[in-house]
Amino acid sequence: MSRRGRVTVGVLVGVFLLFTLLGWGIDAYTDYLWFDEVEFTNVFTGVLLTRLVLFLAIGAAMAVIIAGNLYLAYRLRPLLRPHSAEQATLERYRMVIRPRLGTWIAVIAVIIGFFSGLSAQSRWKDWMLFQNAQPFGVEDPQFKVDVGFYVFEYPLLRYLLGVGFTVVVLSVIGALAVHYVFGGVRLQGVGDRMTTAARAHLTTLVAIFVLLKAVAYILDRRALLLEQHVSPDLYGAGYTDVNALLPAKEILAYISIVVAIAIIVFSNAIMRNLVWPGVSLALLAISAVAIGGIYPLAVQNFQVRPSLADKEAPYIKRSIDATRDAFGLADTQVTPYAAESIVPPSNLAGNASAQNVRVIDPQLVSEAFTQSQQVRGFYDFGPKLDVDRYTIGDKTQDYVVGVREINDTALTTQQQNWLNRHTVFTHGYGLVAAPANESCGGLPVFVSGSLGTGSSQTANCASSSTDQIKVDQPRIYYGEQSTEYAIVGQAEEGKNTEFDRPQPNDTNAEQRYTYEGKGGVPIGSLFRKLVFAIKNTESNFVLSDAVNADSKLMYIRDPRSRVEKVAPFLTIDGDPYPAVVDGKIQWILDGYTTSATYPYAQRINLQEETQDELTNRGTFALARDNINYMRNSVKATVDAYDGTVTLYQFDDQDPVLKAWNQAFGGDLIKPKSEIPESLQNHFRYPADMFKVQRNLLTRFHVTQPNDFFTGNDFWAVPNTPDGSEQSKQPPFYLNVQLPGQDETRFQITSAVTPSKRENLAALISGSYVEGKPKLEILELPDETAIPGPAQVHQRMTSNSTVRPELTLLQTNNQATVLYGNLISLPVSGGMLYVEPVYVKSSQQANAAPLLQKVLMSYGDGGKYVVLANNLEEGLTALVNQGKNQQPTTTQPGNTGTTPPAGTGPPQLTGQLAEAATAVDKAIAEVKAAQQSGDFVRYGTALQALETAMNTFQNAQQAAGVPTTAPSAGASAPASSPPSTPASAPPASPSGG
Repeated sequence: MSRRGRVTVGVLVGVFLLFTLLGWGIDAYTDYLWFDEVEFTNVFTGVLLTRLVLFLAIGAAMAVIIAGNLYLAYRLRPLLRPHSAEQATLERYRMVIRPRLGTWIAVIAVIIGFFSGLSAQSRWKDWMLFQNAQPFGVEDPQFKVDVGFYVFEYPLLRYLLGVGFTVVVLSVIGALAVHYVFGGVRLQGVGDRMTTAARAHLTTLVAIFVLLKAVAYILDRRALLLEQHVSPDLYGAGYTDVNALLPAKEILAYISIVVAIAIIVFSNAIMRNLVWPGVSLALLAISAVAIGGIYPLAVQNFQVRPSLADKEAPYIKRSIDATRDAFGLADTQVTPYAAESIVPPSNLAGNASAQNVRVIDPQLVSEAFTQSQQVRGFYDFGPKLDVDRYTIGDKTQDYVVGVREINDTALTTQQQNWLNRHTVFTHGYGLVAAPANESCGGLPVFVSGSLGTGSSQTANCASSSTDQIKVDQPRIYYGEQSTEYAIVGQAEEGKNTEFDRPQPNDTNAEQRYTYEGKGGVPIGSLFRKLVFAIKNTESNFVLSDAVNADSKLMYIRDPRSRVEKVAPFLTIDGDPYPAVVDGKIQWILDGYTTSATYPYAQRINLQEETQDELTNRGTFALARDNINYMRNSVKATVDAYDGTVTLYQFDDQDPVLKAWNQAFGGDLIKPKSEIPESLQNHFRYPADMFKVQRNLLTRFHVTQPNDFFTGNDFWAVPNTPDGSEQSKQPPFYLNVQLPGQDETRFQITSAVTPSKRENLAALISGSYVEGKPKLEILELPDETAIPGPAQVHQRMTSNSTVRPELTLLQTNNQATVLYGNLISLPVSGGMLYVEPVYVKSSQQANAAPLLQKVLMSYGDGGKYVVLANNLEEGLTALVNQGKNQQPTTTQPGNTGTTPPAGTGPPQLTGQLAEAATAVDKAIAEVKAAQQSGDFVRYGTALQALETAMNTFQNAQQAAGVPTTAPSAGASAPASSPPSTPASAPPASPSGG
């Protein structure tokens, strides 16, 4: 290469390195500023130094060993080489390599060391846990070794063993290449093919490889407790592993040591050739196949398989116990619940738990929150709201809550410029709450968060004019929709620049504000302006007058990302929720410590186990990690105004959390005793943790090995009841008192069904009792006929009384019927089912779903069914139905007077049947008239439909059946309705 070419390449390489290092440097500096703002610099420096040390240590070790072997191979070269065509060809390469041999070796070693260091620095978590290992106080059932060895030490030991294998293999390849180039190894010519020095060097490396294999066999014995071996579909060592593989691997370890010694002795001291070393390696390979493969296979086929259940029983028991311990299932309380009552009891309407059932669906009602409390088009509440509980006027109940944030994508074109996005529209305003069991005019009844503009008025009623949940600082600078960075704190000539909120009595006027909190990184200096201008590729940091000496930059503003950054060792729950704590809006997040090396515990995929209908609809999908240990060890908070992140210890017995806290100085996480009571009152059982535990309990509620082996008593999590999506039904938060509980609790609940059947098997709930998590199962008898969610939904919507009314909800309103969360609640010895019915207009593109009816049932879901205007009216109607029927109870194998599953709803008779037929014909006539375009015919058809509906309602009353059907409206159907009342109701795009 010419001098000019070398200069050009050098300049290009220099520019590339300059920009690469500049980018890394700016990222590191801005990260440090962010950690300094949140006062967690010990995390930044701890992780950075650990990664740097691992990079240098492993990279240098790999480089030195590789370089040493390459140089040793060169020093062991023969001084005289026999003449041959092969050597003549190699001489040309030797002439190129020899003058710059040190440079060639250094370049190769540095490249290998660099990539080895990059790989090593990613193992910083393993190293920190290894350094700060804690005892679990639990021994594995096979080797009687503390579980802490597997969780804290085994992963790093396995990695170091892999590094050892890699460096030996690369050394063998490199040394062999050098020996060949310089004549120590020859393929042609007379005499030995390998010099004595080359043979000694290479065989020593091979012997080291075999010794590492012996160490691998030792670790493989422990690894058997982590792998999937036990039948059926369980983890840990089974009968064959314990009685065949374990001794086989021990024997192979001893054989490997003998082979390593034989390789060195036979090749260098006794025979001085490669025949016997080759034989030794062949014997090791044959032993590995015979002892480690054929023998265990024979044991499995001839001893275990003929009596699989008996042989594997003790090992199945180990897996069951380990899984229950690893996922916090060991203390699950199981209570039998007969659900014998199928007739609504007389005290149902006064039951506190029944009155507290949530009918406001957090997913469906989000649009109603936005439209009723939006005021300005850029405000948004997100795709899903949250559920929390508050005490107002000595009454504690659950509320649907959301924070009013700015949706950057909803800004107008004029508002989308850089100045507006980053310096004007910087924050949201207020936490809006509504009781979960009330509605008015189809909308929630708002009790807090109103901007005082009068926009929250609804038909025939009004939301609270004053905030019943007091918030001293309602501004939201840190929220789930805060995706853009914000520049705050600057005031232009004494004027406030940030949009704050509309004027209370004039929606066209607005209030301005200047941030006064401690959040944000100061960027008043020219140097920091330049740094952030480069990082964000935005020149306005330097050129705009909006950035001045008082400016602060807020970045990484969504609560989940902030907690993940200050605690990178935690897995954060996918559903952060806001709460008012001591007058401040705080985001509350649950942090999990996990591991994938708990012996005998079942391994799960975290993303798959937590996936359901709501995933990515206001909740975040968790990472696709495979784990077999999980604890809800941390409760984290993020202040919505100043971004302060606080980590509280919640599980004070978790060894993994203790190790991480010690790794960062011991004061990273505040002790559980420092959790304020006002904050603890808003803690809720985390949804993702509950999903994992619920899914595991569908199998691991069975604790007897033989029963587990057959799988006859396994359960399943049902799909969404209305069948609109083939995804799991999400659990629900309720403030109720379940049977066996001594008080009302805010708890998360989920129904499960028997495997491959749809009737109800059990109800699983999670709650906090005295600050500790508690799982409970209400288990129904095996022979129960009580239906599951899907069956109940089908029976209720197919009920002969309800079906025409559901059809008319769609027909009269030109709308789509959406079903909310179907809640199964054990009440008064039976099961109460509640499913809100929403109607979304098809005439308006952005119409919000309105709560029109509440679909309710008691018992088996088929006989006692009402479609009421609200929860209170529905409970009363169910009681009245029960009074008109002879009380019956379900007995094993007998459902009393209730038709068995699959026989369908009761048939209409007499005047009621004639009235239903008339309604059917009237609906068909309305449809035909609309399609024909004959307005006279259409008006006549609407009058006939209204008359038929009145007749139908009178027939219902005469038959003693409560009715809540709407009267026929004057609007034409927007879509083809079912042709008969017996037709199925419209499908819903929303899950239950």
